[in-house]
Amino acid sequence: MVLPGAPDSPAPPAVAPTDLRQLADHDASPRTFEGGAGPLAALDTGPGAEGTVLMVAGYTGSKEDFAPLLAPLSAAGYRVVAIDQRGQYESPGPDDPARYSVAELAEDVVAVARVLREESGAPLHLLGHSFGGLVTRAAVLSTPELFGSFTLLGSGPAQLTGGRAELLDHLAPLLDEGGVELVHRTMEQLAMTDPKAQAVPAPTREFYARRFLRNSGAGLRGMADAMLGEPDRVEELRATGMPVLVAHGEADDAWLPHVQEEMAQRLGARHEVIEDSIHSPAVENPAATVAVLCDFWRSVTA
Repeated sequence: MVLPGAPDSPAPPAVAPTDLRQLADHDASPRTFEGGAGPLAALDTGPGAEGTVLMVAGYTGSKEDFAPLLAPLSAAGYRVVAIDQRGQYESPGPDDPARYSVAELAEDVVAVARVLREESGAPLHLLGHSFGGLVTRAAVLSTPELFGSFTLLGSGPAQLTGGRAELLDHLAPLLDEGGVELVHRTMEQLAMTDPKAQAVPAPTREFYARRFLRNSGAGLRGMADAMLGEPDRVEELRATGMPVLVAHGEADDAWLPHVQEEMAQRLGARHEVIEDSIHSPAVENPAATVAVLCDFWRSVTA
C-alpha cells in the first residue's frame, strides 16, 4: 500500500531521491495470466535454476513495486513473476466491490500459481507485500501444496489499524463524490506536505499518477473493505507447517514493526528487519531485500 503515512508516524530513514524505484531497469517480459475476473498483467524474468518466485503487490500497488528486485534475483538464479491484482494498473477488474474480497483475490493467486507450477514442476516461493500478504496468506491456506515457502513483506496478522486505516475510512466518500480522480487529487495534496514525497523524482511521481488513475474505483473500495475487515489467521497459517519469512522495513508505518515481530513469534517464523526502509523495502532498499530473500529461500531448499 502506498498511501501516505500518518502524521504521528515514527521518523523514517531517508530514501535516496535519485532512486527511480518502480522504474528500475530489468529484462523481465510482460505476460498475462487468466484470473477469475479477467486477465492479470505480469512481469516474468524467465527460467531460473534456483526456483520460481511469485510476487503479489499490495493496495494501490502493482507488479512494478518489485522492479528493483527482478534483475538481481534473476542473476541469483531465480525466475520471478510479479503480478498486478485484479483492478490494479494494467489488470482490469469488475465493477462490483464485493468481487475484491480476500478470498476471491486469493483465487487469482492460486490460478497463477497453478500455471507456474505446471511450467516449473516444483513448488513456488510465494511473496505478498502489504495487503498482498493477506491475499497470499489466503492462497497458502487454501492450496498449500502449490508453495514451498511463504514470505510476508510488510504485512500483518489481521486487519490494518492506525493512521493508514484512518485514511482508508475517508476513501468511500471521496469515491462517491469524485471517483478515482478525486481520490488521487486528495492523495497528491497530502503527499505534497510530506518531505519524503517531495524528494521522489519526477519520472517516478508521473508513474505513480498514471498507475493510480488506472485503478478500478470498485477495486479501491472493495480492497479497502477487505483490508479493514481481515481476521487474524496466524494460527491457521502456522498449522500448515509452511516455512515462513516475516520481513519488514525498520520504520514500517502500516503494520508496525512490533506487530510484525509478534506475528513472526506466533508463527515460529524467521524474522528479518530491513534497514533504511519504511513500508516498501523492495523499492527503498532493494539490495538488502534481495539478500534477505535469497538467504531464506536457500535455507528452505537446503
